[in-house]
Amino acid sequence: MNLSIFFEPLNEDIFALLDKPRTLGAYIGRFTGKFPDWRSADIAILGVSETRGREEEPHETAPARAVRKKLYSLHKGAGRCHIVDLGNLRPGITLEDTYLRIKEIVEVLISHNTIPVIIGGSHDLEYGQYMGYEHMDRVVNMVTVDSSVDMAEDPEVPANKKQLRQILMHEPNYLFSLGQIGYQSYLVDPEVMATLEKLHFEAYRVGEVHRNIQEMEPVVRMADLLTFDISAIRHQDAPGYEPANPFGITGEEACQLCWYAGLSDNMTSMGFYEYNPALDAHELTAATMATMIWYFIEGFYHRKNETQFNTSKFTKYAVAFNDNPDRMIFYKSRQSEKWWLEVEALSNEKGARIVPCSYEDYLQAIKGEVPNRWILTQARIG
Repeated sequence: MNLSIFFEPLNEDIFALLDKPRTLGAYIGRFTGKFPDWRSADIAILGVSETRGREEEPHETAPARAVRKKLYSLHKGAGRCHIVDLGNLRPGITLEDTYLRIKEIVEVLISHNTIPVIIGGSHDLEYGQYMGYEHMDRVVNMVTVDSSVDMAEDPEVPANKKQLRQILMHEPNYLFSLGQIGYQSYLVDPEVMATLEKLHFEAYRVGEVHRNIQEMEPVVRMADLLTFDISAIRHQDAPGYEPANPFGITGEEACQLCWYAGLSDNMTSMGFYEYNPALDAHELTAATMATMIWYFIEGFYHRKNETQFNTSKFTKYAVAFNDNPDRMIFYKSRQSEKWWLEVEALSNEKGARIVPCSYEDYLQAIKGEVPNRWILTQARIG
């Protein structure tokens, strides 16, 4: 497929001083004259200037421009690096057309094992990112990092405040799990949280992220796609959005979550949304986002390919419960020391599912307590 018809080339002038040896700018193949070979790339960066989802006209200058300048100047890690920059997506005539363009691009890229990294644009663009998985003929898992939960019902509310409802209502329904990380209770309607609970989805307040970010790793490892609303980051570390949010996650925590995403063998697309360069006078947000993407790239090139559980790479643990013939099966990687949990379906017609978990889940099980992650997963399997 000729993806170049969807993109505008980048202006070469902004990269003139960035091609220094050993920086990412010297290794990323970008669309300036000739469209890069995305089929053989590991990761493809694409900028999206679509902001009609927050009731603004698309920006003439793509939000990705400032992020690219910061990202390209960062030093490359020690491993290999095969990344392309496809340029900036041409917005559709309507907002829905833009969603469909993102859907088609994500679908094509992940079908060729190339991970799209989207730099947007309003957060409703995650709907297009999600639709890119419709062709996979299997359920998918999604994680969103956001200070609020974008599930508004009011038709007068901007699109970037209700895209999760679009995803949940989308037919066919292929969403198996949704993880919401970093929400702030005073920004979320209690009825919305009750809906997530009824659907057996996981949600973690910003305080839980601060208290133990390591517990977010299994949540991220579960996901096929992750979306990041920049407003989840406290304003001191990323001022390029509105309204200002003084109590979000830190820039360091945002980078840690992106590192987890990069390491995950399941993760096949990333989206970074709601960056407004007009509010980023000193390009601090651009620097934060560039560092987040850098950590995702580094994590990707440190993947362990831990998907075959019945091999010598894993240690299997069976936890028995008192007065109960059933056992709970855990797997621990000998290489990364990460944990997985095998969850039996309630119905005999459905097989077991192995999902990421934490060491804390294992400790809870050996105390005779059923981990909440096991309960939620079994409820979703049915």
